[in-house]
Amino acid sequence: KTTCATTLARTFTKMHEDGLTESFVEKVDRFTLNPKSITMGELYGEFNLMTLEWTDGIISTIVREACNSVAEGDMAKKWVCCDGPVDAIWIESMNTVLDDNKTLCLNNGERIKLPATMSMQFE
Repeated sequence: KTTCATTLARTFTKMHEDGLTESFVEKVDRFTLNPKSITMGELYGEFNLMTLEWTDGIISTIVREACNSVAEGDMAKKWVCCDGPVDAIWIESMNTVLDDNKTLCLNNGERIKLPATMSMQFE
C-alpha cells in the first residue's frame, strides 16, 4: 500500500511538472507518520502544565502549514498518511476530520478546517 501511494504521488507530481493541465493533476506533498509511535500530545498538541502554553503536535502542524500554503496560492495536494495500527484512542480525535466537516478539533479549543487539497490516509 505504501509503495502504491508513493508511486501515485510521484506520478501526479511528475505529470504536473511535465505541464499536464487536467484538473486532477497537481503536485503531491506526502507526509507519513506512525501515530502509535508517539504520544497524543506529540500527535495533536498539548498544554505545558507549568506555563499553560499550547504546543502544536505533528498533525496540527501539518494541517496548519497546508492551510497557510493554500492561502498563499499553493494548490499542491497534501496527503497525510497515518501508517500503523489504528487505535481507538488516537483515532477518536479524528472523528471531525473524517466526517463531512473535515475539521481538526484540538484540545485547546481551536478548530482548523482542512483545505480541499488535503487528504488523510490510514494504512
